[in-house]
Amino acid sequence: MKTYYTLFQLSADATADQIETAYRRMHNELSSAGSSTEQIDRAYAVLSDPQQRRAYDARIAPARGGISRRELLLTFGGALVGLLIIGVVWALAGRTAEPELPTVGEMRRPAPAIALPGLDGETIRFSDLRGRVVLVNFWGTWCEPCKEETPALQNAYEALRDDGLVIVGVNLHRQEPDEAAIRAFAEQYNVSYPIALDVDGEAARLFQISPIPTSYFIDPAGDIRYVRVGTLTYDEVETLFLSLQQTASAHR
Repeated sequence: MKTYYTLFQLSADATADQIETAYRRMHNELSSAGSSTEQIDRAYAVLSDPQQRRAYDARIAPARGGISRRELLLTFGGALVGLLIIGVVWALAGRTAEPELPTVGEMRRPAPAIALPGLDGETIRFSDLRGRVVLVNFWGTWCEPCKEETPALQNAYEALRDDGLVIVGVNLHRQEPDEAAIRAFAEQYNVSYPIALDVDGEAARLFQISPIPTSYFIDPAGDIRYVRVGTLTYDEVETLFLSLQQTASAHR
């Protein structure tokens, strides 16, 4: 059976580092040959996200005919985590529960102060966006997961922009110099949020992206707080936006 693991020529026990190494190697090979990277982009988006990888492993487990060592470790580790969570919930009983955040990487580092040309000829300066919650979404027209999440991003932008949400879609223009294709994509999905063009790859380098789509949530103080590798839903955007808004309000 062909799986995302066999696509990367790895076993189901592969570590995150092994998966990333295999993805980068294949991505470079395909890009150099001028071939599409859609399939490996999708596979990596799933396997690099712990939650999505667990769900994917559960789907393919019957076809593999057994449980891998990694799955046993995850099961054992999950049981321990479950016990810890029960203990924490017990200790915090009676306190007001906060909304659960989607699966994201959490950090606190200053967002790069860069300026990028916009698709409509304007200059998009990230320093001008201070004071608001900013979602920076790296994407490309060839990226299938990007196509899946764009409607959700557009809906979130329309619903939340008056409340302070800013979305900037950063197109990997260095890999896709055809602006006509970018405009056609924006028109197809009725994108109304600003689209910036990463002409020389500087934004991708400074933000340290790997696969796409990758999204960064920047708080009003200009710090990157959350990073999501893979697609976002409307509910996830709303939850992360409100979390950063509430945190900013609490520190005023």
